[in-house]
Amino acid sequence: MATHITTPTRAEVASLLRALLRTARKFPDYNIREYTKRRTLDGFRQNSSLSDPAHITNAYADGVSQLEIAQRQSVIYSFFHPKVKSILEMKQQLKTDYLQAKMNNYA
Repeated sequence: MATHITTPTRAEVASLLRALLRTARKFPDYNIREYTKRRTLDGFRQNSSLSDPAHITNAYADGVSQLEIAQRQSVIYSFFHPKVKSILEMKQQLKTDYLQAKMNNYA
């Protein structure tokens, strides 16, 4: 018996992309968070040219399994996150604080 697996819709693919990016934001470590975002976007760009429904379905299934892995890993990493922020996080925070202060001066 062969089961018929339907090809995911554009909305389902977009939802998967958003879920992966949301999960990436949950990683407490800057390097892992940025790697996860970069890898997600690279994977979706790489698969954007797929046209065969079987390949699209396989890529979508792989994305769903990657989402499950990332969700589990983000929980595990939250238990063991570094106590000190990295230099890049501190630099990013300073830039955000500066822009926020600048916006408050114009308000």
